[in-house]
Amino acid sequence: MPMSEHERSEYESDAIAGLAVAVLIPCYNEESTVGAVIDGFRTALPSATIHVFDNASSDRTSEVALAHGAQLSRVVRRGKGNVIRRMFADVEADIYVLVDGDATYDASRAPDLIRCLVENGNDLVNGARKSEAVGAYRLGHRFGNRLLSGMVRTMFGSQISDMLSGYKVFSRRFAKSFPAMSNGFEIETELTVHALELRMPIGEIETNYGERPEGSYSKLSTYRDGARILRTIIRLLRIERPRLFYGGLGVASGLLGVLLAVPLFITYSQTGTVPRLPTAVLSTGLVLLGGILVVAGLIMDLVTRVRQEMKCLSYLTIPSIRSMAEVKKRT
Repeated sequence: MPMSEHERSEYESDAIAGLAVAVLIPCYNEESTVGAVIDGFRTALPSATIHVFDNASSDRTSEVALAHGAQLSRVVRRGKGNVIRRMFADVEADIYVLVDGDATYDASRAPDLIRCLVENGNDLVNGARKSEAVGAYRLGHRFGNRLLSGMVRTMFGSQISDMLSGYKVFSRRFAKSFPAMSNGFEIETELTVHALELRMPIGEIETNYGERPEGSYSKLSTYRDGARILRTIIRLLRIERPRLFYGGLGVASGLLGVLLAVPLFITYSQTGTVPRLPTAVLSTGLVLLGGILVVAGLIMDLVTRVRQEMKCLSYLTIPSIRSMAEVKKRT
């Protein structure tokens, strides 16, 4: 349940005392909603600094953000991934609250998300969307989210049920160790996989998800962005799980080569000849290719482990949110 004003005030003065909280709002043509988002988070987190990153909007998003007292930055290169890259690089804070600027997420849940981050020592807390409004969460998006989240859970062992939620809270450790290679909405997948790759502590809390207000429209394309997210999952599987990716392809290639060779062996055992020479060459090539892919997977797995160790060392150089909170309390 959302906290009362008194509980929120107590929490502000205790759990995040001395910690710098930044609310990060990526926006593209959100003049009709960004003001309400800023006001909502200023009420929920009075001590937080609110940053709006305008992604080359053609409307009055920047003017509205400034009028409501947010700190404004402009990102010329289009795409949510490009915006988040700039956010994490440019903003200095202990806790980062990332939320879309479309006024669909419940600002009053932000203290609960932060409490889950600080008290449990998490590096990522995901705001899982819960909605009973028919127009808030389209069927195609809901199905695609479940499919893609399920794929990530299967391949990477995720505990997150709503991977594509735009409402997340991060520790400084997470933000400053995140490489942010994606350009568009597939950044949500990359955020999740980064946490899973480094085995970070992760939490998730349900939060209400509402319909977009009148005059606001979604920038997400079900099929185009879904295909890009799927490509990102395959790319991350290839990069982060090369033994599974290349090994699976290698085994499949080898099995296909063996299946093609079985009739040839039967014919050879009966007649002593190999009448289908092209099939024999193809079968041999597939078996050899399978072996090469398996070896490549083992080599790439070694490279990936070294890279993961370097990323983990970089991650560990930054103090945990718990230790930062304890230090700030003592001082």
